[in-house]
Amino acid sequence: MPDTVRYNRPNRAARAFNEVLRWLAEAGISVAGSCAIRVRGRTSGQMRGVVVNVLEVDGRRYLVSPRGNTQWARNARAAGQIEMGSRRRSRVVNVTELADDAKPAIIAPYVDRWHWEVKGHVAGLTPESSAAEIRAAAPSIPVFELT
Repeated sequence: MPDTVRYNRPNRAARAFNEVLRWLAEAGISVAGSCAIRVRGRTSGQMRGVVVNVLEVDGRRYLVSPRGNTQWARNARAAGQIEMGSRRRSRVVNVTELADDAKPAIIAPYVDRWHWEVKGHVAGLTPESSAAEIRAAAPSIPVFELT
């Protein structure tokens, strides 16, 4: 049975690197498809920023949390919306979490595109992972559609 509460916590170096990417994304500079999002904290109510990759599949946009049940994923789930884009051109976007059976169709192209960036953090998946392996990992990987 997969761990649906998996959270692969980033180390200090990864957090520092992500802060640089977030700062660039908030300034309007995207690196390899990165985008800044801000999500209201579940308990603090404060906006929290993070950098993510936005994946487009069949004209629809998705956010995947490769590290699992991260703070931003929990906050987005609770709030039902995020603020995304640079600080100057941000907009509020509603998010809908996908059911586990719908996730593999999004996770597979996400891993194909960004494996170089998320390897080791996406439940052991690689671009060569089988459909069965992706289905097995899906419950531990939050996926949101931007609506």
